[in-house]
Amino acid sequence: MPEKSAGRRAGGKGPASLAARALALIASGQATSRTELAGLLGAAPSTVSVAVGQLVDQGLVAEHGTRSSTGGRPRKVLRLGRTDAFAVAADLGGRHARIGAVLPGGRLADVSTVPFAVGDGPEAALAGLADTLEALAEHRGRALLHGVGLSLPGPVDVETGTVTLPSRMPGWNGFPVAAWLEERFGVPAVVENDANCMAVGEHTVRPPERRQSITVKIGSAIGAGIIVDGRLYRGATGAAGDITHVRIDEAGDTLCSCGNTGCLETVASGAALVRILRAAGTDVHSPEDVVRLATEADPEATRAVRRAGKYLGLVLSANVNFFNPDAVYLGGILSTLEPFVAAVRSQLYEGCHPLVTKHLVIESASLGADAGLAGAGQFALRRALQRALHTVTGAEPDGAASRGAAHGDPGRPPG
Repeated sequence: MPEKSAGRRAGGKGPASLAARALALIASGQATSRTELAGLLGAAPSTVSVAVGQLVDQGLVAEHGTRSSTGGRPRKVLRLGRTDAFAVAADLGGRHARIGAVLPGGRLADVSTVPFAVGDGPEAALAGLADTLEALAEHRGRALLHGVGLSLPGPVDVETGTVTLPSRMPGWNGFPVAAWLEERFGVPAVVENDANCMAVGEHTVRPPERRQSITVKIGSAIGAGIIVDGRLYRGATGAAGDITHVRIDEAGDTLCSCGNTGCLETVASGAALVRILRAAGTDVHSPEDVVRLATEADPEATRAVRRAGKYLGLVLSANVNFFNPDAVYLGGILSTLEPFVAAVRSQLYEGCHPLVTKHLVIESASLGADAGLAGAGQFALRRALQRALHTVTGAEPDGAASRGAAHGDPGRPPG
């Protein structure tokens, strides 16, 4: 392939753009050598070597030792120039937040769960969360903090860093979350939808050959993140993966939080299971109660969980048949229940063409409750690195011509 074609295939507009993509792959731990970069970027080894040389000269990347290869000379191992840098991140829920430090390569440290009341509104809720994240940053060394990432349970406009028309976040619509965080912390801040964060976090720890995936978060509500050819896909308006409001016959005329009736969310989400079981006389008050009962083999809870998995599988079948992904990953609290996962898997095998399911992986997210946290931190570190690269080379953020690229995308570039 001519180098010019390889550059287009990598999505770049010149050496600086290729360097930005290479930097992102090294930062996420997906590539540690020039050979791996060339394969993932679809670019000529000589072109990649020039881009890596620029990053080394700028101090953004360092060569650290060598690694044996199958034939030829040992490969020099590439890593970030500042491996002690970190981001603080939080994966927000309705009543709590999962927080921690995210290090280059997606490693997590000091992870914990803290109270968080999204219903208090953005300024009050963020103030308390920021204090907690600030204490975490001080504990690890404030001078090494390079970014802040937030995973939010609602639609996000990544260009403006705001929440857009959230159904479960009263008072948050249009609030400039990213700008608020940047002013508070003085470092780049990124906000992203929770399902997208989970998809990116999970993708970075999965085998590189799985380049197409759907990651579904099933908690109080339902959301999905989509990886296409190794990169997060947001869609024309950033709403890609919003399967929660697909209407299904089994939901009847049940009113949904979106104002419509018959949405998947009304019969398959954690909130729906609480409502359904309470109506049947079971004493539950939260999705955690449902999980506890199902784990204890309570027949009503187990039956309800299996039905929810079947309904989710019905909607996913259409998406899987259309998209033909390598994998479907299930995250969120309901994904911890084997009856739920088994019901989704069974429905996908029943509702999809055999060619689609021939090699399809269907399983719970390997990062569990930390997938969204890892993804949010990856977004933040990526954004900080892009700003550093722009400062020294003038390179635009990766994919700046596309919607939402201002906050970067730590997924693998197309290859």
